[in-house]
Amino acid sequence: QVQLVESGGGLVQAGGSLRLSCAASGSIKSLNVMGWYRQTPGKQREFVASITNGGTTNYADSMKGRFTISRDNAKNTVYLQMSSLKPEDTAVYYCRHYSGLYDRYDYWGQGTQVTVSS
Repeated sequence: QVQLVESGGGLVQAGGSLRLSCAASGSIKSLNVMGWYRQTPGKQREFVASITNGGTTNYADSMKGRFTISRDNAKNTVYLQMSSLKPEDTAVYYCRHYSGLYDRYDYWGQGTQVTVSS
């Protein structure tokens, strides 16, 4: 089992910045991916960004240039630095920890609310 604890959400004005953190603990596989997704009411959860344990990153097109994902493998923690925030970035942001090498090794955090006011 892996536990994920997210932090860093909150209320920010448009144009501002926030940094989200997600710390993983438990029986962590060395080869893994950590990512961020977001969801608004009535919509499907959407991909934001991901990063492998080797540092390879992937971003949704709409987040490129504004969001930066990073991780500290020693702390099993992933970060999402969000800049130039827009009201449409308002959502619950979820951390995901998974590995394509292992069946059912796929964990989600509880979510953290990000609200961007205009």
